[in-house]
Amino acid sequence: MKVLHRGWRPLLVLILFVSIWQLSSWVFEIPKWLLPAPSEIWAEAIAGWGNYSHHFISTIKLSLLGLLIGSAVGLIVAVSLHRLPTMREAFYPVIILSQNIPIIVLAPLLVIWFGFGILPKIIIITLVCFFPITIAALDGFRQTSAELMHYMKMAGASNKQIFWKVEWPYALPSIFSGLKIAATYSVMGAVISEWLGAQEGIGVYMTLASSSFRTDRVFVAIFLIMILSLSFFAIISSLEKKIVKWKPKGEGSNHE
Repeated sequence: MKVLHRGWRPLLVLILFVSIWQLSSWVFEIPKWLLPAPSEIWAEAIAGWGNYSHHFISTIKLSLLGLLIGSAVGLIVAVSLHRLPTMREAFYPVIILSQNIPIIVLAPLLVIWFGFGILPKIIIITLVCFFPITIAALDGFRQTSAELMHYMKMAGASNKQIFWKVEWPYALPSIFSGLKIAATYSVMGAVISEWLGAQEGIGVYMTLASSSFRTDRVFVAIFLIMILSLSFFAIISSLEKKIVKWKPKGEGSNHE
């Protein structure tokens, strides 16, 4: 019931937007190749499932693999920088600079260096995924309660015990926030990597549809990307609710 209570407004806006889009297509007789109506996109999505289903499955596998590797790299980097302040001072600016390189420019270089296999694709997804997780985890570690830290030190806890008993639990909400962002980025990274040298995937399907002026199929690909990103986001949100149970129930409920 809470989901329905919170979600009816954006659902209403979405229905209104699609209705205006559909009506405009009829009234102004917009060509299908220029801007297909929602009904035409839906018809193509149903009729063309056999044409793009294997592309969709390929992108799901690639996104999940890249997200898992990127998440692991991000957490390892965050923990290392947190536990070793000297390393953080040396490498933190480099991590920031790594995100200033456009992926669309870096991707062709990775293809030249590593070929057209899965490795350059995983590297691309890892690069776009690890950053939000690393930054979010570092922020979470810094927000650990000073009182609890002082209490643990007074109790004679080791640095390892302090990390796993206090700092890690306090950082979990921030880590999950980073994971949510990384999950959406993983799909984007997968599609970009597929544009530059893949045999299957939503990126390949979109490129073929665009080159043949099948705008309805391009929109189908766009909606598939949106659905996949939202699905990843929803799964991670569900995991967060099950794992992070220590948060106060009233937190974030002021606007409900």
